Amino acid sequence: MPDKNVRRAAVSALRAWAKGHHYAEALIERQARRNRLSGADRALLQSIIFAVLRNRSLLDHWIGMLRKGKLDHETRDILRVGICQLLLLGLPDHAAVNETVACARSPVRGLINAVLRRAVAARKTLFSEREKMPAPLKYSHPEWLCKRWKKQFGQEETEALLAWNNEPAQVYLRPNPLSPHSFDADACSSLTHTAAVGFFAHVGSLPSAWTEEGLVSIQDPSTRHAVELLDPMPGETILDACAAPGGKAALIASRMRNEGVLHCTDRNEKRLPRLSGNLQRQHVHIARVSTFDWTTPAPEDWQKSFDGILLDVPCSNTGVLRRRVDARWRLRAGQLSALQQLQSRIIEHALPCLKPGGRLVYSTCSLEVEENEAQISSVLRTYPGLTLEDSSQSLPFRDGFDGSFAALLRQGGT
Repeated sequence: MPDKNVRRAAVSALRAWAKGHHYAEALIERQARRNRLSGADRALLQSIIFAVLRNRSLLDHWIGMLRKGKLDHETRDILRVGICQLLLLGLPDHAAVNETVACARSPVRGLINAVLRRAVAARKTLFSEREKMPAPLKYSHPEWLCKRWKKQFGQEETEALLAWNNEPAQVYLRPNPLSPHSFDADACSSLTHTAAVGFFAHVGSLPSAWTEEGLVSIQDPSTRHAVELLDPMPGETILDACAAPGGKAALIASRMRNEGVLHCTDRNEKRLPRLSGNLQRQHVHIARVSTFDWTTPAPEDWQKSFDGILLDVPCSNTGVLRRRVDARWRLRAGQLSALQQLQSRIIEHALPCLKPGGRLVYSTCSLEVEENEAQISSVLRTYPGLTLEDSSQSLPFRDGFDGSFAALLRQGGT
């Protein structure tokens, strides 16, 4: 198909996203299928959409410098797509301008062409001006979130975090010990060791057979902290309460050597096929998958049934904004309190399911104190029979992986 349709597909996806109907990843898949994009064109589509969403405020500021006056929503999205290619992705000027203009409606093609050519001419000025911008504009993050992080981490670390979030996410994987087929990571030139033992960074196109045959699991090293704290053993009965899409569940099963019972639940029934499929591909044979909403009390026959429970709770996702590129624009400051209450209810209903002396790991992919340290402090005050045995946190600007938090709580042995 003609390459220009990639730009048209990008604009269509951005219009749908702005209306709040879908997440960016789902829209990319929809447009790729609808337009029958090749692998290369799909990759270009994703690069454009992700770069636009990561730099939305910056692109709008540049558009305002290049074109005074109001713009309709579609024209603005077309300009975002075009300027993104020229100034952020480094695509050839002629292709970025011509193909972007061609995807616009006839009445606005002249305007689009003029603005994009101004962007080419003003490239050095725009780049120079960017360095002087305040951080929320330069890195396209909500101002309230930048202020929170500056207070929590300091100016230098906050800017490092904002810059981290705007970079393409690294692909990490771990070889799957449950696979019946051997996989020699050291023999693969595309893989390099990381600071996290057993995890590798991958560069280039990922062979589909690696995931389809369950030779590896695509997984950020930050996810290991919660499972290491849980320390699941062969023969135990373990609950992964918020399991979809199954990355941590597969890691739990591998540490259990496929011996025992791994009960995986998720509140969204639509996620279960993907969860089950992922576990099957990972050669997990001990999993029982079911739908359950942990904001409600657990069934009677689950009470005091589990040696260990992993609660990877719904959260603000502020530790993984590099991967969830549009999450920064969905999050509101007022949501943190509601999320904390939701997390508290999940903990309340999961705790009775522990065996005496059992352990619970609470984990998030959040950087926010309310969802992490403050939540654990509240739990310990509310449930005096619990003890905090250990905790772990991953900070992107410090550790080079996604942000995460995990805390190991032990139930009294009565």
